[in-house]
Amino acid sequence: MSRPLVAQIDTAALTHNLSVARAAAPQAKVMAVIKANGYGHGLLRVASALRAADAFAVLSLEDAVQLRRQGYTHPIVLLEGFFSPDELPEISRLRLRPVIHRTDQVDILIKAKLEHRLEVLLKVDTGMHRLGLSTKRVPEALAKLRQAAHVGGITLMTHFAAADELSIGVDAQLATFNTLRSALDASDSTPSLNLSLANSAALLRYPETHADWVRPGIMLYGASPFAELTGIDLGLLPVMHLESQLIAVQIVRKGEGLGYGLTFVAERDMKIGIVACGYADGYPRHAQTGTPVLVAGQLTRTLGRVSMDMLCVDLTSVPTAHVGSVVQLWGNGLPVEHVAAAAGTIAYELLTAVAPRVRFENI
Repeated sequence: MSRPLVAQIDTAALTHNLSVARAAAPQAKVMAVIKANGYGHGLLRVASALRAADAFAVLSLEDAVQLRRQGYTHPIVLLEGFFSPDELPEISRLRLRPVIHRTDQVDILIKAKLEHRLEVLLKVDTGMHRLGLSTKRVPEALAKLRQAAHVGGITLMTHFAAADELSIGVDAQLATFNTLRSALDASDSTPSLNLSLANSAALLRYPETHADWVRPGIMLYGASPFAELTGIDLGLLPVMHLESQLIAVQIVRKGEGLGYGLTFVAERDMKIGIVACGYADGYPRHAQTGTPVLVAGQLTRTLGRVSMDMLCVDLTSVPTAHVGSVVQLWGNGLPVEHVAAAAGTIAYELLTAVAPRVRFENI
């Protein structure tokens, strides 16, 4: 019998969440971000459910190769571009769209001998200071790319650092981007560039950022980009339901400790349950006593330290719980955002950290 821990993936929820993204930005094309193994949900499983997207965005050439081998003809964007000039022939053969974010990448691309013309995205650093050319370097890079015989369409893109933070927002970065765009339009007789700015947070909160392409990521998986809201609050449906069972029930007497380090000490005699899930499965080891969990549909809490393969839960409010009782770690009835907040992290980390040893099933 298989270990009872399973990540159930609701592919219909993925389709629903894509429709929410389209409704929020009806004039834009949707580039579904499926990097990090589809945010931990399985690259090919996610791609199949999001087949109606206008494009996919991944991190590596290997991910793109998988998609092409499975017959996907969508535009596929490489969000970190190419890591080596040796990748360019394959990128060209597969008609992928690399993000260009350094000036040396521009020069490498111009000198390359390629089978097909490449569509590219030129990334502008408007204030996040992670990837992208400074606004001063964009005009020269753009001119070079336009003169290259094997470079086709060019999309100008940027990424917002704080679209999820109401106190910061997108105004400063958007102003920087718009100033650059106006300068380019004023000095150039060629058609306007396609634009891509909005991640999930900007897509949902700032319509002025929608432009030609939006890039939803976390929202497609049913989680919220905003700390103060859950995906359900935004009309999204959770996609991953991480579920296990109680594999043992113990009685801990008043004054006794529990788990590694005995960090939890019982204030009274209590019944506790042992769950088949631990940090080697991707559950956060730093989750403290009190992290929410559902046992037999009832809300309760974790106790003590999370072990490699197990964690402990309080059964005080679930007196009828027994070996085999269902434990919901996140998903239906327990938003992953609530678990993440209690563990001092974000939903992105929990979803992408689920380990390969966990069994995945479509529902």
